[in-house]
Amino acid sequence: MKTPLVAVTMGDGAGVGPEVVVRALADPEVRSLCRPVVVGDLRRLRDAARITGVEVEARAIDGPEDAAFEPGTIDVVDLGLLPADLPYGELSAVAGDAAYQYVKVASELAVAGRVQAICTAPLNKEALHAGGHPYPGHTELLAELCGVDEVSMMLSTPTVKVIHVTTHIGLVDAIERIDDALVERTIRRGDATLRDAGLARPRLGVCGINPHAGENGLFGRGEEAEKIVPAVERCRADGLDVHGPLPADTAFFLAGRGDYDLIVAMYHDQGHGPVKVLGLEAGVNISVGLPVIRTSVDHGTAFDIAGTGRADAGSMIEALRQAAALAPSP
Repeated sequence: MKTPLVAVTMGDGAGVGPEVVVRALADPEVRSLCRPVVVGDLRRLRDAARITGVEVEARAIDGPEDAAFEPGTIDVVDLGLLPADLPYGELSAVAGDAAYQYVKVASELAVAGRVQAICTAPLNKEALHAGGHPYPGHTELLAELCGVDEVSMMLSTPTVKVIHVTTHIGLVDAIERIDDALVERTIRRGDATLRDAGLARPRLGVCGINPHAGENGLFGRGEEAEKIVPAVERCRADGLDVHGPLPADTAFFLAGRGDYDLIVAMYHDQGHGPVKVLGLEAGVNISVGLPVIRTSVDHGTAFDIAGTGRADAGSMIEALRQAAALAPSP
């Protein structure tokens, strides 16, 4: 059976996206697991190959059906949106708009069934906004492009996996938005994703909101009892192996030693901080709830090293591995 077709977006052309894409697609293991098609800028990818010293030739194609997947080549749906003199490491509205267009085309390919998954290189949120697209990030952008009301962000590393109830909003707003229905939907999305990946009965740990998960009402205003406990109880009644609310400062330790397959974090930094300490280099961002598989690197555009050839492609390689593993058969 043929391996899945994966649309790989180039990300912000002023960042490390082109470099990690070129390095990852030159990896023999990646090429054995999937058939990647880059949506991006041909000229920028050729420059990235020069900078990194990777011996590959980028070739333009009209669509996935035209890709040859020959050794030593990268097939590119070339949108040609970046100027030749675009500097590396500098915020650019042009690059921000281009990054949006890459994602838009990739989502159209996926929804049309022309690819089985999307794997995204990093974009810069400030550049995205400057380019006229005021989205908090990839997750919300893809949700709108795919016509989905609610998507969860999952971060995955070899050490720990975490799914977020809320992501790119302020902490006060996050606490206000969290309710038992949203927590329940997030738990169920996480459980279903791990089951689809082959775990028969995933073990989930759910973080509290307050220190020590409220310490039986000593801290906070009863948020755990109101917003989390009912969701956990309903999921357990349906047979899910879910536990909580747990103190967030110990939940990730327990997951790291193998007690839980997935941690449910209530807000952005509660989940992102531990994951980035425990496994940033191999971290992968997975959008859960889209009609298509989407994975991404778990790092930013790294403007400070963009254009130097020093960018590590480990997270992009792992993102492509997981895209291939989760994607449906072609």
